[in-house]
Amino acid sequence: MLLDATLALAYAGAGIGAGLAAIAAALGVGRIGASALESIARQPEATGDIRTNMIIMAAFVEGVALLGVLTCMLIVFK
Repeated sequence: MLLDATLALAYAGAGIGAGLAAIAAALGVGRIGASALESIARQPEATGDIRTNMIIMAAFVEGVALLGVLTCMLIVFK
């Protein structure tokens, strides 16, 4: 009985962790995009550099989110 409750808590924690990782990534990418658009509006001649940096940073944020989701999945399928 105690093992079932512990396992249920592990599943719940993994689900919450995966959800938080996805939400945080979405907020991070949104913030990156908003800042990049504001920077392009202020300095249109630097559009290429800003866009390149924006894409690289968005990829980093998504990579960290994927790592968080995979960690939660490893907890579930342990």
